[in-house]
Amino acid sequence: MPTCPGLPFTGSRTVIPSENTEKSMETHNIEERGLAPLLNIAHLTIHYGMVTALDQVSLTVDRGEIVVVLGPNGAGKSTLMGAIAGVHKPSAGEISLDAMPIPYGVPERVLRMGVALIPEGRSIFGALTVEENLRLGGSRVSRSDVSDGIEKAFTRFPVLAERRNQSAGTLSGGEQQQLAIARALMSSPAVVLYDEPSLGLAPKIVTQIFELITELRDEGVTTVLVEQNVHLALEIADYAYVLASGHVISHGYASELASIDLARLYMGNEVAE
Repeated sequence: MPTCPGLPFTGSRTVIPSENTEKSMETHNIEERGLAPLLNIAHLTIHYGMVTALDQVSLTVDRGEIVVVLGPNGAGKSTLMGAIAGVHKPSAGEISLDAMPIPYGVPERVLRMGVALIPEGRSIFGALTVEENLRLGGSRVSRSDVSDGIEKAFTRFPVLAERRNQSAGTLSGGEQQQLAIARALMSSPAVVLYDEPSLGLAPKIVTQIFELITELRDEGVTTVLVEQNVHLALEIADYAYVLASGHVISHGYASELASIDLARLYMGNEVAE
């Protein structure tokens, strides 16, 4: 795993070893607290043909925390999110949720396990109404829970209530992002994955979205966040990992990484490789 001279790994973090590996891993205070991580990724490697997108990536996410994954373009962040959601099949390594292995190639099963992905670009169904989009998000819960979820969504996002019968494709970017989040919450997920939620949004809307992510964390929703706005992401995160060229090159509590020159870290990793 490449690292940068003068910029060592910060903090420490428990990763539960995979049953299929004997490699030692970093330690963290979860073990001291007697808790197991909700989400555990052990030595994850993913190839696209001859290209290695992720190489021996290990990280953990505690219950009810926000973990941010940072890195330059091409670092493997979206690939990581897709792997957690069951979209990408690993070449090696394991991902588990609450000690249960996450299957690959069947993202609908992963959704039923409690992992909801909000992909980059939001991926709402523009031809469907706001309410129809929400109902699709509730496919893993009962009909009564769908109705309750829609009412909760409209309470949390009043603008969506005003536009419940409006085609989702006519919403503004900020409204579409709210809809994407509301749709993900319809499945009552244990973990929500956000891939670049601020992309293309006005600063005021970005602030509102990040305030919402923080509120959800305070309500017990566990979050993994990939975000280009590094400073804002570190402000709301509990823990952070830095990826570059498919490797974890640094990790630590968000307050610790906030003081590091990440641009220098990225460049140092490229030199080290």
